[in-house]
Amino acid sequence: MDAAIIEHEALALSAVERALLADRLLETLNVGNSSRMKLWGQEADRRLDLYEKGEASETDGPSLVANLRRRLG
Repeated sequence: MDAAIIEHEALALSAVERALLADRLLETLNVGNSSRMKLWGQEADRRLDLYEKGEASETDGPSLVANLRRRLG
């Protein structure tokens, strides 16, 4: 199958499906330290758990940077 077709199909997936696909594709590259990747996965799970419990809030990147600039400016 042509890579352009695969890309087109992948971009039609939902954000969650694309993230899962990206994760799976990265696993196949065998890049980096697997123990480090495991730790990052655990940290992501911990942060998601806090968010789902209402103990953490979400902020998009541009808003976060703007807020930091105001506070440090």
